[in-house]
Amino acid sequence: MTETATGGASRSARPAGNPAAEDEVSLTPLVQIMARLRAPGGCPWDREQTHQSLRRYLLEETYEVLEAIDRRDPESLREELGDLLLQVVFHAQIAREHGQFDMNQVIAGICEKLRRRHPHVFGTVQVNSAEDVVHNWEEIKKSEHPDGRRTGALSGVPAALPALLRAQKLQEKAAQVGFDWQNVGGVLAKVREELAEVEQALGPAGLDGRRPPQDAAARAAIQAEAGDLLFAAVNLARFLDIDAESALREAAGRFEHRFSFMEKEAQRQDKSLSSLSPEEWDRLWEEAKAEEQAARSGRRFASAD
Repeated sequence: MTETATGGASRSARPAGNPAAEDEVSLTPLVQIMARLRAPGGCPWDREQTHQSLRRYLLEETYEVLEAIDRRDPESLREELGDLLLQVVFHAQIAREHGQFDMNQVIAGICEKLRRRHPHVFGTVQVNSAEDVVHNWEEIKKSEHPDGRRTGALSGVPAALPALLRAQKLQEKAAQVGFDWQNVGGVLAKVREELAEVEQALGPAGLDGRRPPQDAAARAAIQAEAGDLLFAAVNLARFLDIDAESALREAAGRFEHRFSFMEKEAQRQDKSLSSLSPEEWDRLWEEAKAEEQAARSGRRFASAD
C-alpha cells in the first residue's frame, strides 16, 4: 500500500496472506504530522496535551477498537486502529520533546522484544505446543529483570486494568505456578460458597428487604463478599477457558437488546415501562429471549445456505 499525505492509498494486486508480498508502510508521515501539530504555530489543543491528559483518549480508542471487533466491521476496525495508533504516536512525540525516547525507539524496542521472546521462531529452541510458548515467554520475562523487578508470580499485571480483566490475569498467573483447582467442580463449589457468604452478610433483613442495610460496617462487609463472588465467577470463566471480559460484554449486549425489545413492545401496547406488572415484565422478557433465539437460528440457517 502506498500511503499519500492525505491518507489515501493505492492498492495493487498481491497474493493474499503472503507477508513477503506486502508493501512496506512507513509511519514517518504520521510522526511528522504529529510533530507539526505539537510545534510552535501548530494546534493549540494538541500542544497543551500531556501523557496524563491523554489517558482517557487512549482508553476510549481502545474500547472503540474492541467495539469494531465485536461488530465484525472491518472498515470500522481499520479506522479505529488508526485512531489508536495516533495515540501511540502522540505519546511518543511528547516523550521525544522531553528527551526521553522517540517513535523509532518504541518500534525498535518491541521488535527486539518479539525476537527475544520467540526463540522457537528466531532461534533454535524447540516447542511442542502453545503452552510451551507461554511458559517460555514467562521465563524469558523473568530473566529480563535480573535486578528483581517484576519477579513475583503475580507481577506484571497493571493495576489500571479494568477490574474484570485484572482479576482474570491475576488468576492466570497464579495458575501458572500451580495455585489452581483440580476440576471445574471445585470452582463451582467456590462460587456457591461465595454466594452463601453474600447471603450471610445480607442477613435475614437484607434478604427480605428491597434495599441492603444502610449501616456502614454492614455495607462494607456486603461489598467485600460481593467482590469475592465476582472474583470466583471470573475464576470459573478462566477455568473454562472463557474470556470473562468478552463474556460479560456479550451478556450486557444481550440484555441491552432484550430490554430494547421490551421497551418497543410496551410502546406498541401503549404502556409505559413503569406501569408494567411483574408478570408483564416476565412475559415481555421471555418474548425478547424467544425473538433473539429466532434471529440467531435464522442467521445460522442463512450461513448454512
